[in-house]
Amino acid sequence: MNVLFIEDDRMNRRVVRDMLDVAGASMTEAEDAERGLALIDAQDFQVVLIDLRMPGMDGITAIRHIRARGDARGQVPIIVVTADTAIDLRARCIDAGADEVIFKPVAMDQLFDAMGRILARDAGGMIL
Repeated sequence: MNVLFIEDDRMNRRVVRDMLDVAGASMTEAEDAERGLALIDAQDFQVVLIDLRMPGMDGITAIRHIRARGDARGQVPIIVVTADTAIDLRARCIDAGADEVIFKPVAMDQLFDAMGRILARDAGGMIL
């Protein structure tokens, strides 16, 4: 599985990379949304993980850019990874086009559960 993580904090990227390594997934990193969008233009990813608060373009805007694409890359599953705990946050993320929202600090089971739900849904509910 090829995962893109768009996150400005290097330590958060390292922690998630270590978790994904355990599962045998590869992870490409982008330190900001603009770089993440450029990577989506260039590569196929099975899942995009994205932070909301980054310098420059925020995560909600980036999600909207991804969903506005007219190709298959615009349908990539997106999991928001955030420390933001605003009451309406989950609804705002889903409205923008995110598939799942998980909270920092990220726990391995939380990350894998969210990815599993997405993969199960994309497989038509079949157990993978």
